[in-house]
Amino acid sequence: MEQNRTVVTEIILLGFSRDLTTSTVLFLLFFTVYVITVTGNCLLMLVVLLTPHLHTPMYFFLFMLSFLDLCNSTSVVPRLLLDIFSISRVISIGDCTIQLYTILLMGGTESLLLTLMAYDRYVAICRPLHYPVLMRWSVCYRLTAIVWILSFFIFVFPTLAMPIPLCNPNQINHFMCEILAITELTCTHLFLSKLLVLCICFTSLLLPFVFIIVSYGFIIFSVLKIHSAGRSKAFSTCTSHILVVALFFGTEMILYFGASAEYSTNQGKYISVFYAIICPMLNPLIYSLNNKDVKERLKKLSHFVFIKSNID
Repeated sequence: MEQNRTVVTEIILLGFSRDLTTSTVLFLLFFTVYVITVTGNCLLMLVVLLTPHLHTPMYFFLFMLSFLDLCNSTSVVPRLLLDIFSISRVISIGDCTIQLYTILLMGGTESLLLTLMAYDRYVAICRPLHYPVLMRWSVCYRLTAIVWILSFFIFVFPTLAMPIPLCNPNQINHFMCEILAITELTCTHLFLSKLLVLCICFTSLLLPFVFIIVSYGFIIFSVLKIHSAGRSKAFSTCTSHILVVALFFGTEMILYFGASAEYSTNQGKYISVFYAIICPMLNPLIYSLNNKDVKERLKKLSHFVFIKSNID
């Protein structure tokens, strides 16, 4: 009993299969996904920076989304790649804490940013005459700062104020320090720890999702009043955001409010792969494929690089 209450200094991540063939396939898969994630998000950020006519609030928020996806993926995948062929798969409490807080901060900020992007589309479509005033640059910068500050105080500060003491057995059926998995190792106050996680999930997922749904309710109502020629153009500015919202909130709600919250099975671990690794790769692809301006700029950029390489 005393052994079970020994405070741990490191955590064993069970990760995935230890079979060499399976590990090799997983390494190649996750490495490829990470390369595409880094390339796609960096290219999208570069396109927004280098294209003057894309210096608008919508693309500013898109730039921030790519930055968050890049940080979120980088906080998880490099460590995962190192652990795939590792025998011990041990992570120190310090490294685990940094990874946990990074995931919470980036995930919470992305949730609020997607909400802010929905508000931007609402103002652009439902109140177009007021858009230059309501979404002027000074307002955009302040809203973005508020998103980051709120994310810290809502998603990170509560876990800092109420640290979770961890005990043996010090292993979790996961490949990263995910908050639901970590709370299973708590020595005491398990109910309070899970209540804290539930409050964070309610604030970071349900409330923003309801706001986004309401915003798009008003958007659809306004778009239906527009004649057919302008209707498709109005909807086209929202489709990418809707897809990203569906992927992000859908997977996280399944993870935190579904049966996958129990980490005795692999279900939660595999859902985490989708939201922490796959989604950051898909987001820039979704916005690139559905956005005419981004596609044209990417073609020009690739054409310039091709010509430059031939000259050299």
